[in-house]
Amino acid sequence: MTETGNTRSAAGEAREAPRSRLQRVMGYIPLIAPVLLWAVPCWVLLHTGQHWPLPAELIGTALFVLGLIGMPLAMVRGHGRRQQDRAAIVGDTLLGSVWVLFTWSVLLGVLLRPALSVAGVGDGQDRARIVTWAVLGVTAVLLAWGYAEARRVPRVRRLDVRLPRLGEGLDGTRVVLITDTHYGPLDRARWSARVCETVNALDPDLVCHAGDIADGTAERRRAQAAPLGTVQATRARVYVTGNHEYYSEAQGWVDLMEELGWEPLRNRHLLLERGGDTLVVAGVDDVTAESSGLAGHRAHLDGALHGADSGFPVLLLAHQPKFIDRAVAHGIDLQLSGHTHGGQIWPFHHLVRLDQPALAGLSRHGTRTLLYTSRGTGFWGPPFRVLAPSEITLLVLRSPQRSTSP
Repeated sequence: MTETGNTRSAAGEAREAPRSRLQRVMGYIPLIAPVLLWAVPCWVLLHTGQHWPLPAELIGTALFVLGLIGMPLAMVRGHGRRQQDRAAIVGDTLLGSVWVLFTWSVLLGVLLRPALSVAGVGDGQDRARIVTWAVLGVTAVLLAWGYAEARRVPRVRRLDVRLPRLGEGLDGTRVVLITDTHYGPLDRARWSARVCETVNALDPDLVCHAGDIADGTAERRRAQAAPLGTVQATRARVYVTGNHEYYSEAQGWVDLMEELGWEPLRNRHLLLERGGDTLVVAGVDDVTAESSGLAGHRAHLDGALHGADSGFPVLLLAHQPKFIDRAVAHGIDLQLSGHTHGGQIWPFHHLVRLDQPALAGLSRHGTRTLLYTSRGTGFWGPPFRVLAPSEITLLVLRSPQRSTSP
């Protein structure tokens, strides 16, 4: 090898070294995060000056240690190779509970204790115990409320969406969006049926499911998904895959949705025509499809739009909001997405925003493209929704011609 070659090789290794170290550090996060989630509340509630009786302190500490050990074991048994639903329920519930406990241990431990000190409330032990009971009280209330929010039939969120290229004949087209139903270890067949009844009551022209139907294969979750076959629309029912389908034999879900009467828009489109005007309704596989190794699955927007008249407005279904960059480049008029759950359990939305360009609601990208991001219809994992309510979305499409008429 030449000296130049050696120099380039050394430079390449130097560039790769920081990435390797970062990757090693990132690899420890799954080990560090559970320890922090359980250790911080344990310290704040039991060991920061409360001076609890020794038996109470020992029992409390033991419970936190059991949680630290039991939660990962339950998650592995529930979501790993064994797929044991009862273990998944235990692990998911512990994860959601300790996240809320951790959040409020940090917030109240940092904010409430100094406030009590400034106010001259009690001595150090009194203030420590007030913080403990405040954290436990807030956590209990939020978990009870969050569980009820997660299990309820979502509220309907209605909004008009003005599309400058939409023809007058399509003004008033009613599009219902559901997404992230996440049928899973908790049997929600009755909830699923009530969601579908709510959708039908909205008298939709087009119903869209933007992916993440379930956690588990179509064979395992068929009973919960079956009510989707009762959904009615005057024009079409369309579906695209989400990332969770690619953890659970995605093709099985595509086949089941087709069996239930939905049209899987796997990098293809259909035309919605009314009053002499046309809307292109396109869909793409989730962006994780290609890395799944499943033959024929990938996000391919050019394929989805192949053969469509470029003069027609386009409504695009793409599971993840971050597909919006490609949508803007192709001049898409409206992209409908889910995936974020609106954060699901506050303040997790801050982490979601590190990965996605939008959290919830309607946003504009570029000069033409609108993105609507749903907070999701169901919930993933922990059966809680805290300050991130679920939704069924009714979007009424408006044309500029009709909107400006008297």
